[in-house]
Amino acid sequence: MKKFIEEFKTFAMRGNVIDMAVGVVVGGAFGKITNSLVNDIIMPAVSMLTGGINFSDWKWVLKAAVVENGEEIAAAVSINYGTLLSTILDFVILAFAVFCMVKFLNNLHRKKEEAPAEEPAPPEPSAEEKLLTEIRDLLKEQR
Repeated sequence: MKKFIEEFKTFAMRGNVIDMAVGVVVGGAFGKITNSLVNDIIMPAVSMLTGGINFSDWKWVLKAAVVENGEEIAAAVSINYGTLLSTILDFVILAFAVFCMVKFLNNLHRKKEEAPAEEPAPPEPSAEEKLLTEIRDLLKEQR
């Protein structure tokens, strides 16, 4: 059992697992932001453009609710396609935001690679090269 716990600890503390966990948490929070953007800002604006229609109210009622004495006995059975439209729009916005972020990071990475690196100073000639240069110069003087 102790070996199992040690293996799990090694697995859980790997950099990749921690990075993935951080990504899941941040992704969940980002999903909540886009969900709020769709439900609280975009959908009301679209609803206003369509004459005050609320997308979340769009549904096909398959079986009406059963009400007796003002009390609901059986809930209505319906296909809520308005909620589906809202969820699809939420997905499109989230996918677009992730696309823009990846594109920005790729461009940033590409610019980093394209940045001209300073050329290093030419290496100091070795002692052998210096000696050969002196010999060459002496031979030129003798001619």
